Amino acid sequence: MGNALCPPPPEFEVRDGLSIDDLKWFLSTMTRIREFEECVAALVAQNKIITPCHLCTGQEAVAAGVCRALERDDYVFGNHRSHGHYLAKGGDLRAAMAEVFGKATGCSGGRGGSMHLTAPEVGILGTSSIVAGSVAIAVGSALAESIRGGKRVTAVFHGDSVPEEGVWHESANLAALKRLPVIFVCEHNLYCAHMPLDRRRVRDNLSAVAGEHGLAPVTVDGNNVLAVYYAAREAVKKAREGCGPSFIECRTYRWHGHVGPNDDVDMGLRSQPEIDAWRERCPVKCFSGFLGETGLLSREAMAEMRDRARAEVDAAVSFAAGSPYPDTRDLTKYVFKEGDQWL
Repeated sequence: MGNALCPPPPEFEVRDGLSIDDLKWFLSTMTRIREFEECVAALVAQNKIITPCHLCTGQEAVAAGVCRALERDDYVFGNHRSHGHYLAKGGDLRAAMAEVFGKATGCSGGRGGSMHLTAPEVGILGTSSIVAGSVAIAVGSALAESIRGGKRVTAVFHGDSVPEEGVWHESANLAALKRLPVIFVCEHNLYCAHMPLDRRRVRDNLSAVAGEHGLAPVTVDGNNVLAVYYAAREAVKKAREGCGPSFIECRTYRWHGHVGPNDDVDMGLRSQPEIDAWRERCPVKCFSGFLGETGLLSREAMAEMRDRARAEVDAAVSFAAGSPYPDTRDLTKYVFKEGDQWL
């Protein structure tokens, strides 16, 4: 497990252009994602949620940093671990919780579950359970925007195993060739399901590979929300100006196993010292510590922020639990379309 060595703690730098409201937004967003994910983890453990849930606890800074750099009508595509992307982009928390419960009030009508989230009103056109399943679709949306002559940017989140899929290479090549306004955001959490990086690749060289395809690559500390934001802001600027696609490799770590609330230690897939070391680099705790130590935000304000997030999540659970399941008579609805009518 040598490829999962833990780097030093994040070093935060507040550059010109960032306001106290921005800093509060980063912490509030990461806190909401953390509270949502840990609540879902507990409900899965209690068998109150039975849909497979791939949790992003520990990776909150990536979603928050990237989505803060995007506009509301920019497009986002995600993967099987996209609760954080959905919430950071502005998706409704209650609708996300209801979807995880499989209820009709969910953001996908209870048909998608944890891995298939949509919120077109804020640019989330879909997340996919298929590894690399969203990449080509995201490049397609960027191609369409390019043809229209618009300024919308597309961001697609994917894991570190996705550049091992053929469709990623084809998509990267086309995006670079056509100078498309798309950003590949690689959440490099060092594992593909249960397999560590050094058992899958000869070299730890994802950014170099992206660069060879013609993407503008950068590697950042994925647990440092400000570093992620600065990289994303630059990538968005390039995309809007017609300078082509970028690749942001965010080095991070998921606290839970590939799927569900367990940590895989009991299965011998990861070590407890490794997990403990990365927990010390918690993006929420480290950023909170920075804001408190520098006097940018009081401990009381941060505690209130956390309490609000917990209350919001609790209310969402009540909403989801009290919502109806989809009507079984509509099981085949949205499967076929004839003209303008869904059959």
